[in-house]
Amino acid sequence: MMGKQKQRQKKKSWIVSAIALLAILAFAWMNQEDAAPTQAGRIPVQLISAIDGDTIKIKYEGKEQNVRYLLVDTPETNHPRLGKQPFGEEAKERNRELLQKSAQVEIEFDIGERYDKYGRLLAYVYADGESVQKILLEEGLARVAYVYPPNTRHLDDYEKSQNKAKKAGVGIWTLEDYATDRGFDSETYPLDIKADHAPIEVFANCTELRKKYPNGVKKGHPAYSEKMDGDRDGFACE
Repeated sequence: MMGKQKQRQKKKSWIVSAIALLAILAFAWMNQEDAAPTQAGRIPVQLISAIDGDTIKIKYEGKEQNVRYLLVDTPETNHPRLGKQPFGEEAKERNRELLQKSAQVEIEFDIGERYDKYGRLLAYVYADGESVQKILLEEGLARVAYVYPPNTRHLDDYEKSQNKAKKAGVGIWTLEDYATDRGFDSETYPLDIKADHAPIEVFANCTELRKKYPNGVKKGHPAYSEKMDGDRDGFACE
């Protein structure tokens, strides 16, 4: 009788231990699922404002800090030397729209430097889980730029998005040779361009045009006119 009682107690103890083990494993699995966003490296932050197309102000670690988007560049909106550039305002407004309408804004650091020489955080930015950099590239409002290893985690993906915009001929890619490896060509495209980016500089003839542009202008320039491109080579008054 005593032997059977001990067997029942032993069996009961084993069942309790098994249940406890299952509970521990279930708890660990649940925690692993919950930790996925942290493992992805994204940090929820509070948006303060969109400064321009590739810079925002956030509240991070208890203080307001500026964030410069990694791996992309958008046209200027208020540069001390370059002033405003075509599609700068559009990039800024799109950036603001994406972030302000989102329920959650997150930043993601790469493995390299976290601050630039101006004291701005360097990060990838997400609006409700969607990459803001990637959207701006796909819509032709940004170019891939400032590639400094080892901060290149999303470079391949961003270049694919940029190539899609180039092929579609949208945004900055509607202006010939505007987006270059050195930046946006403000000399070729000074900021007297309408919202629809149609030419607004009108000259009576090439003599008048050369007073301002001695070497002539390319097709896509605000002063370009087909009537002054006699040989139809895409260059007026050369």
